[in-house]
Amino acid sequence: MPPPAGIRHHTLSVLVENKAGVLTRVASLFARRGFNIYSLAVAPTDDERFSRITIVVDVESSPLEQITKQLFKLVNVVKISELDPAESVERELMLMTVKAPAGARSQVIEMVQVLEAKIVDVGHDQLTVELAGHPAALDDLEELMRPYGIVELQRTGRVALPKLERQAPRLRTVKGKVS
Repeated sequence: MPPPAGIRHHTLSVLVENKAGVLTRVASLFARRGFNIYSLAVAPTDDERFSRITIVVDVESSPLEQITKQLFKLVNVVKISELDPAESVERELMLMTVKAPAGARSQVIEMVQVLEAKIVDVGHDQLTVELAGHPAALDDLEELMRPYGIVELQRTGRVALPKLERQAPRLRTVKGKVS
């Protein structure tokens, strides 16, 4: 769901040593300081020595600078980056079981297909739908399915990486030649 009015979220990408107890220390820091976590996802990176924690925080409850200073005090934190939504790629996964009795099943299936979601399980009166994509797309699907009756819903929380450079490297001129 989108944040309530007046709530301002920031996405932090926190690179940590992949050691037992790191996530507990990060979560404990947020709990002790009263920082509100909107979303949290953690997994190892391509280098098994490190994990990336993606934390979406409510900066109305505490200033972002205070949050990052407190995180840097933790021994296993290697790097913290704030990811601007305009300059990052954000994704999330949602599984949702929705009521789909015979009279409404075709409508539900049509909406699922239009939003490029997948039906991953079928029951007599229900369908389980999967959608991976931008958090706003998940919000849209959730709102469209609400009138049919959402039985269960689980979202993973946001993961994000900075967008890649899109400009070609500039060519430099060396003694009248382009190299």
